Amino acid sequence: MLSVALRTLRARWTGFVGSFVALALGVALLTVMGLALAATLDAPDRAPERFAAAPLVVRGADTLRVATPIGDRTQPLAEPRPLPTTAVAELRRLGRVTPDRSFAVRVPGGPGDLVGHPWSVAAFAPYEIVSGRAPRTADEVVVSGSWTRPGRRLGTDRGSVTVVGTVTDRGFEHAVFYTDARAARLAPRSTQLVVDADVTAVRNAVRDVPGVRVLTGDGRRYADPDPDRDRAALTALNALFGTAGGVTGFVSVFVVASTFAFAVAQRRREFGLLRTAGATPGQLRRTVLAEALLVGVVASAAGCVLGGYGAPVLVRRTVHSGLAPAWFRIPGHARPHEWPSTWPSAWPHAWPHAWPYCAAFATGLLVALCGALAASWRAGRIGPMAALREADVDNRPMTRSRWAFGTGLLLTAAVLLFLGTPGDLLHRKTYVTRPMLLITGVALLAPVVVRPLTRLLTWAPARLPGAGGLLVREHAAAAVRRTAAVAAPVLVTVALTGSLLGTIATLNAARAAEVRDRTAADFVVTPPGGDGFDAETVRALRAVPGAEVSASAGSAVYVLEDGVALIRSGARAADPAALAATARLPLAAGRTADLDDGSIIVNEEWARHTVGERVRVWLGDGTERTLRIAAVLRTGTGDNGVYVTPANAAGAAVDRVDVALRDGADPAAVAAGLRAALGERGGRVRTADRWIAAVSPGTDRTTRLGFLLVLGIALLYTGISLVNTMVMATADRTRELALLRLAGATRGQALRLVGAEALTVVAVGALLGLLVAGLDLAGIAAALRLQSAPAPVRLPWPALGAAVTACALLAVTAAVVPAARTLRHSTPAPG
Repeated sequence: MLSVALRTLRARWTGFVGSFVALALGVALLTVMGLALAATLDAPDRAPERFAAAPLVVRGADTLRVATPIGDRTQPLAEPRPLPTTAVAELRRLGRVTPDRSFAVRVPGGPGDLVGHPWSVAAFAPYEIVSGRAPRTADEVVVSGSWTRPGRRLGTDRGSVTVVGTVTDRGFEHAVFYTDARAARLAPRSTQLVVDADVTAVRNAVRDVPGVRVLTGDGRRYADPDPDRDRAALTALNALFGTAGGVTGFVSVFVVASTFAFAVAQRRREFGLLRTAGATPGQLRRTVLAEALLVGVVASAAGCVLGGYGAPVLVRRTVHSGLAPAWFRIPGHARPHEWPSTWPSAWPHAWPHAWPYCAAFATGLLVALCGALAASWRAGRIGPMAALREADVDNRPMTRSRWAFGTGLLLTAAVLLFLGTPGDLLHRKTYVTRPMLLITGVALLAPVVVRPLTRLLTWAPARLPGAGGLLVREHAAAAVRRTAAVAAPVLVTVALTGSLLGTIATLNAARAAEVRDRTAADFVVTPPGGDGFDAETVRALRAVPGAEVSASAGSAVYVLEDGVALIRSGARAADPAALAATARLPLAAGRTADLDDGSIIVNEEWARHTVGERVRVWLGDGTERTLRIAAVLRTGTGDNGVYVTPANAAGAAVDRVDVALRDGADPAAVAAGLRAALGERGGRVRTADRWIAAVSPGTDRTTRLGFLLVLGIALLYTGISLVNTMVMATADRTRELALLRLAGATRGQALRLVGAEALTVVAVGALLGLLVAGLDLAGIAAALRLQSAPAPVRLPWPALGAAVTACALLAVTAAVVPAARTLRHSTPAPG
């Protein structure tokens, strides 16, 4: 069988090009995604930055640790605790203690991420003065970098200051250094200290203070801002590439299997002749499988090589677009042309990252064999004369297995879509993978609806004068397998575009509606930086005539569910009476006014959410409390957090002030009074509508670029596959085109017929894709209604239009160009 397969490949190599291209590109995609995913498994070792020259750093409790039957569970604290004054005093007796402070600074025209520090900590980076001198008075600062110069007066949200010096730019922050006394007034809380003393003595001094850490050596990096940002970046990239890999893997498998099945189905006449010559069904199957094995091995190997070149390109693009940090690389990776020179010394180190090649190669080979097996099994069961008759018209395009698998996948998708947990349907992993079941199920059952859809779409053209419309209808309807195979990439393209982008738009609309429904204020005041308003500013805002002010602070609350899971919930701390006047909370039970220092408002996602029930929680600073449930919020889209009073959010800064107008108050006067109260401290006063428009949930840049990456790679492949399949289908119609010419059709008429058939097939695929997207979004809308967050279904019509137009252009070009070449070179006689 292997020798027969080799001779068949040599004689019919043009017929296997389409299968080879589809498989090679599919394996290349799997390799690229696998290599990118493997690169997210290990974070680089980062050295200390702000405290690289510090002897040691003593950091207050910043982690909540709760003992459970299966071990300790931890969560980072929303409000890290400063060291107790007694511990600070003990440390001062051991050596010099330098408190560290950090706070946001805003300068019009300056860097957007300026951060203030006391001058005394500059030496621990170390920062060195490049020009000027150190600050001596409260209105003097030293800045890092070259964005300003000594002698310049700057207006900041912390007051006007004079730049008296500049220091080297260390690359990890844009720093503004104040005198120690001024920094202490601007940021009274200090959660970490630099101590110049014996490390053993320091450890003994803070041994009895819970949660305190003494950081030395490389451990000093945990005193830097966001020390786990590398791991967090890799986690985000892992999710991104995992999603992209899942989608592209599905698309690759789907298209490769479809292409191999179509390639075998095109050879029904050949199989019929072989059966007439005495070949047994088993011999046919073994021949087809041997051909698929040979093509699969070569194409999978070629795909791995292409993927080896493509992975670094993808990594560079993700870094350039800001989706990945600048240090992101594929570790231990050598390009394919470098493999011989790196063997054998470098390969043992690269082997842990070689699994993507093995997985992609094995997947490609397996899919090729399975795709060929399914089609060859059906071909081998047909008798010789039946095979010859079936070569002209697809009388039975649906097999029992196709019915079973297609129906089973659709039923599974329906169960998950309409009977699953509503909250699970709104998770990204669910709404990204769920359309795959629908796409596969609809594609398997597509031959059932191809004829009705084709006749519906060509009903009007078939009644026009001339035979063109009638021929388009009959050709597309008769060749069901060909129509379904060409429509498959269009189906995937439209369904993925509509489902993914439509789900995001629908969820964003639901979240925006929630924000509007929760806001009863007339104005919203927000701070300019990330540190929030100080107490003096809040008092000034409260004193504005005609304003009912509700100042709230963002914090967190932690709860231990099922005795083993430590869950963090975002919380807002506000006065209950003022909150009731400026917000409309989506309450399922209880009253906002019942909130007090001994209670909490939770949402329905909590394991315990009965009004009056007591729940054990840990506050944002790690303090353990048992609070009574005063009210319960509806789940909504998952953004309804919990509410506590300011007494249960110690250390949380006010980051939003909602203002309602008292009876008879003039809105313009109140707005002017609020702006005057802010003064030089800065801040924004916006009407509720403008604030809602500014903060309404939308697709942020990272998420948008991530989905464009996922969709872009998948749709690029489906576009190439569409061209590939269309070329295969057109190449199989040489005899049919010759018959048209012999029947009197001109070359132009034949080409127009081919183009019209291509457009008809694209329309069939687009309608099936819209069906999948509509079913998927209907499930999303139903889940939102069950979550008390109804929203209209948002289909991304511009994106869908662009996708369908691109498919139409590709399909027509891929059909007409080969047909034109065929008609130009020769017009063979039928027979």
